[in-house]
Amino acid sequence: MTTNIIDKDGNSIVASDATVPSDRLFRNAWSLSGSTITEDLTASKVIFKDKIREVRTPLLAAEDVIYMKALEGADTDAQAASVTKKNALRNAPAASAITNAANIGALKSAWDTDVLGDNPYA
Repeated sequence: MTTNIIDKDGNSIVASDATVPSDRLFRNAWSLSGSTITEDLTASKVIFKDKIREVRTPLLAAEDVIYMKALEGADTDAQAASVTKKNALRNAPAASAITNAANIGALKSAWDTDVLGDNPYA
């Protein structure tokens, strides 16, 4: 049985004939050029931003709880800190490090662990 690899554009190659990236983290951004598969940086950035959105969803929900508790307790310092954290989470996909990433390595390093926690691309 022959295993084929299909890139993001639907092009196909026999897996044993292809040179593939070292990991599959941006598999849906693979692009075939001859027998070499590369990661399309623009498509990889979209995948990266989608991962940020996935990770931040429960973080935002948890921060909503923190804010509500601070609101109930009239703790304005905690409210302000919560608002700051939620804004950082909302702004994470628009980080300049993502936009300015010139290659896949730089993109993987653009994960803001201070805001989002552990880097799934490390």
